[in-house]
Amino acid sequence: MTEVRFLPPAAKFIKKLKDTKLKLLYQEAVDKIRADYTVGEAKTGDLSGIYGYDIYYNKINYELAYTIEYQGDEVIVVIMAGTRENFYDQLKQYMRKM
Repeated sequence: MTEVRFLPPAAKFIKKLKDTKLKLLYQEAVDKIRADYTVGEAKTGDLSGIYGYDIYYNKINYELAYTIEYQGDEVIVVIMAGTRENFYDQLKQYMRKM
């Protein structure tokens, strides 16, 4: 099975979640991505090479941003997770720092 690595912003957000159903939805999303990484929407422009996956829960849109790295086998790297509000601006800022 494909390896999944979480970068600090994603790990921190998911660890802080108290709602177990939302945590489960994130886990299901990661499982779907692990099975077929193309299920997410490929981003363009500043974020080319990054995929976004939408999770809807309690009328709120949550996002999961990930990329694929090839080190022998492919590795899915979950970059960031959070609510849709300002998500892509924060993602761009994080990617500039990397």
